Amino acid sequence: MKRINLTVLALLILSVGFSQESFRRWRKTNQVRLDKFDLILPQVMRENKIDMWIIMSREGNFDPLYSELGEGYVGHTGYYIFTDRGSPRIERSVLGIDGYLLEQSKAYDYFGSESELKEFVAKRDPKFIGLNISKDIGGADGLSYTGRQELAEILGKKFESRFVSAEKLYSDFRSRHVTSEIAVFAEAGDYSYQLAERALSNEVITPGLTTLEDVAWWLKEQLFKNNLQSSFGMPSIYVTGPNGIEATSTDRIIQRGDILMLDWGVGLMNMYTDMKRMAYVLKEGEREVPKSIQHAFDQAVKVRSIVTSTIKPGITAQQNMDNIYKALQGAGYGRIEFNKPNADDKTDVIIGCHSVGDWGHGTGPSIAHFNPVQLTYMIKPTNLLSIELFAYTRIPEWGGKKLRIPLEDDAIVTDRGVEWIYPVNQRVLLIK
Repeated sequence: MKRINLTVLALLILSVGFSQESFRRWRKTNQVRLDKFDLILPQVMRENKIDMWIIMSREGNFDPLYSELGEGYVGHTGYYIFTDRGSPRIERSVLGIDGYLLEQSKAYDYFGSESELKEFVAKRDPKFIGLNISKDIGGADGLSYTGRQELAEILGKKFESRFVSAEKLYSDFRSRHVTSEIAVFAEAGDYSYQLAERALSNEVITPGLTTLEDVAWWLKEQLFKNNLQSSFGMPSIYVTGPNGIEATSTDRIIQRGDILMLDWGVGLMNMYTDMKRMAYVLKEGEREVPKSIQHAFDQAVKVRSIVTSTIKPGITAQQNMDNIYKALQGAGYGRIEFNKPNADDKTDVIIGCHSVGDWGHGTGPSIAHFNPVQLTYMIKPTNLLSIELFAYTRIPEWGGKKLRIPLEDDAIVTDRGVEWIYPVNQRVLLIK
């Protein structure tokens, strides 16, 4: 079949009146691919001392990097193979995978058949062969048990002895970002916060009629309408009371006086967000957020400022966590376990500033207790972090019990520290 170049394809799209949105998104993701292959891949392969990275995909069982690498048609088993042969550019090859968009991407140097694998590897004679196997990071664990067995059988014992986990390589490749990728993430972030703030408004909510589930399904529908994905299931729409969360995305009807929280994220062009918003449903006669709730929110914003001003690149996530809690405690805040506030007058805090971008909970360095391996990774410029925290402050209406305020928005780490990518949460939304 005669190939059509991209310029001709663009003209055809215009001439027949097709929507250009799919083409626009493909061009953006392909630019990300080219930039990451040129700028990030050589750096991270050499840092991790892996001179060949083999990523296997099977029909119906694709590696998590499948979209990132350009997809393509896999008849049975295929391989994306990256080889450091000493030149500045990493050699990029595809065996057993083809397809129009993959070939048009101009991202690969060589296309061959699945049967060439043994000869291909032997000719390059790599010292270390990275495979996507990991006990701790799901995204880096794409190779199945039988897939590893097959690779060992094809390549033989000599090369099997050189197999190593590409866990850290995967994390570094996915969590360090080029400018074109940040532009995509910013677009995803705009979708995230705009849809979230619409969801917690009278556009969607009528007190006394709308359920938490209604709001969640509205958000799901927006994903469908805007051709977006999500790394989460049902968006979390929940009511918080004196005893904690009362209900989440259920048929519980939203009432006046409710304190609502929203936790969700969107996926766009292989980039995924994770963020929260908060709203108060005004009681009859009220025009603003009660002072006690506003005070609790203001405390959380102060905590966020300390967190973002403390995070620095060039040290591990664990060191950053230690520095953050030291700064918070120095400012008079208490450190607690999740949802276990102290019985005192302090505002208590727990942070979970996890990696974000390649998934809602990403594979990069993570300043969060629930990612123990990623706590050991060094924070680098261009890492994306979800700046997530929970601040617990007493409110008189609850007999001194503490209201949990969740704040979460996505940011990038630069040489200057933390910088926001889209407008972050600065207020309690009001539902009339």
